[in-house]
Amino acid sequence: MTDGPLVLGIETSCDETGVGIIRGETLLVDAVASSVQEHARFGGVVPEVASRAHLEAMVPTLERACREAGVRLDDLDAIAVTAGPGLAGALLVGAAAAKGLAVALGKPLYGVNHLAGHVAVDVVEHGPLPEPTMALLVSGGHSSLLLVPDVTADITSLGATIDDAAGEAFDKVARVLGLPFPGGPWVDKAARGAEGVPGVDPAAGPGDTAYVTFPRGLTSGRDMERHRFDFSFSGLKTAVARWVEARQRAGEDVPVAHVAASFQEAVTDVLTRKAILACREHGVEDLLIGGGVAANSRLRAMAAQRCADAGIRLRVPRPGLCTDNGAMIAALGALCVARGRAPSDLALPADSSMPVTLVQA
Repeated sequence: MTDGPLVLGIETSCDETGVGIIRGETLLVDAVASSVQEHARFGGVVPEVASRAHLEAMVPTLERACREAGVRLDDLDAIAVTAGPGLAGALLVGAAAAKGLAVALGKPLYGVNHLAGHVAVDVVEHGPLPEPTMALLVSGGHSSLLLVPDVTADITSLGATIDDAAGEAFDKVARVLGLPFPGGPWVDKAARGAEGVPGVDPAAGPGDTAYVTFPRGLTSGRDMERHRFDFSFSGLKTAVARWVEARQRAGEDVPVAHVAASFQEAVTDVLTRKAILACREHGVEDLLIGGGVAANSRLRAMAAQRCADAGIRLRVPRPGLCTDNGAMIAALGALCVARGRAPSDLALPADSSMPVTLVQA
C-alpha cells in the first residue's frame, strides 16, 4: 500500500526516543535515539535519566526523521503518540511534544496504547492483520496474550504477567551470570556460544538447552486451571540464581552458555506453549509475536516449529521493529485514521498503567 494517511508517531515509554513516519502501511522512516548506555552502569532503566534523555533527543530525532523521509511537518495528516503504559515522566515528554506539534500544525492527535502499537507495527512488514489475530507480547515490562479482533478498537487480554515479565527475568539472569545490561541480547548470544560474551568459549559451541531442567511456571495442575494464559518467571529467575550460587559456593565454574541456554529454553517453552494453546482454544489461525523479547532467536525458532506443527500461521516483525520504536506508534495511528477513529482530546493524559484493552486515550 503506497497511499493512505501520512502519520508521524512518537514513542517515549521507556529508554528509547522513537520517531516514525508512515504513509498508509508503508514505513518511510524509523528514527531511534537510545539512552540504554546511560542506564547500563545502574543495571536497569532509571526513570529520571530516561526522561532527561528524551528531552535532549526529541527535537534532533524529529528533525532527522523528517529529513530522511523527505517529509515536511506541514505534510502530515495526523500525529500519534504513546499515551501509556510506561514510565510516567518519559511518557509526559512524548505527550507534550506531540501536543505541541498538533496545536502548532493544526493536525489531529491520536494518543495510543504502547502495547497495541507492538501489534500494529507488523502491518508494515507483512501487510494487513488477520482479524482476529492472537498476539503474544513479550518485553521487559510485559508478557501478555491478547485476542485482537481489531487492533484499533477491540483487544481482549487473555493472560498477563503476574510477577516478573520475561524480559525482566532475562535482565536479572544476565546479572547473575555476569553479563551486561540489557540482558536479553547477551543471554541469547551466550546460549548460542557467540564470540565476545563474558564467560563463554565460542570453540565449545552453543549451550546445552537440557543441561539444567529449570521450572516452567504456571504450566501444570491447579496453576493451569487458575492461570491458564498467565505468566510467571519469578520462580524461574530464582531457580537460576540458586543454581549458580550453589556452584559458586562449591568452588566450581559456572557454565554460562549452558545455563543461559537452559534458562532461555524454559522461557520460550512456556511462552510458545501457552500461545499455541490460546490459538487452539479460541479458534484463531494467526499468531503474532511482538515486543523486545520477540527478537530472541530461540523464541523465533521454537514458535516457528510449534506453529508449523499446529497449522498456525506465524507473524513476527524483524528484530528492529520488535523493540520500542516510533514506527509502531505511527502504524497504529495510521490505522486509526484509516478506520475513521475519532482523534484524542488535547487534554489526553500520560497513563503509566494504561490497560491494553484501552487502545486509544
